[in-house]
Amino acid sequence: MGFVDYQAEGMVGILTINRPAALNALNSGVLDDLNAALDGVDVNEIRALIITGAGDKSFVAGADIAEMSALTKEEAEAFGRKGNDLFLRIESFDIPVIAAVNGYALGGGCELSMSCDIRICSDNAVFGQPETGLGITPGFGGTQRLARLVGMGMAKQMIYTARNIKADEALRIGLVNAVYPQAELMPAAKKMAEGIARNAPIAVANAKKAINDGYQVSIEEGAAIEEELFGDCFETHDQKEGMGAFLEKRKEKIFTNN
Repeated sequence: MGFVDYQAEGMVGILTINRPAALNALNSGVLDDLNAALDGVDVNEIRALIITGAGDKSFVAGADIAEMSALTKEEAEAFGRKGNDLFLRIESFDIPVIAAVNGYALGGGCELSMSCDIRICSDNAVFGQPETGLGITPGFGGTQRLARLVGMGMAKQMIYTARNIKADEALRIGLVNAVYPQAELMPAAKKMAEGIARNAPIAVANAKKAINDGYQVSIEEGAAIEEELFGDCFETHDQKEGMGAFLEKRKEKIFTNN
């Protein structure tokens, strides 16, 4: 895949958007390559996924303005659907996805990071939704996920003003979970992913689904979703292994995703 590199390190997969000359901007080719890369992730073997950008300047600097500038209304809507379909796929992917944001995460880059389960960033990271300054709205989920993550007031402020924010402010408003010196970002992302990978994959996947599916419904509906997914963990090897290890006071656990 020309714009996306994929490698597996043990039970952790790493997707790197590799278009550094364009600050890893998202064009149709990058979106297609990301989709294809996700197809290649074996979720029976890989238990956590990291998405990052090539180079030390940019995670993803946005969608490709040169490609978008000449779109018709119908073409723009289709392009938005292409990005939204991909980001919805990432959001509901079978395993947790960590965005390791190394530099600019603007427009589509900010939206990509928000489709991931967890965001951590380098101290030179910059986030923003600059679209209103370009005469458009966010088109890959920014108007939806940003408000859910940082609250409606802050989301409206960021989108209406098109103002970028630095890593410390992103941390303060809850857009990212942690900020690291750039050299420490990927080691921290891998350490977090490895910690996730050590836990029972069925339980982690069910927890992700319970959180995602329950977030936009009533507490009663959410509790019902949780009950079903909680019960679904039982009678599995991993449930017996995890509880057996606890009762036997042993640290070693072998989770098999069964």
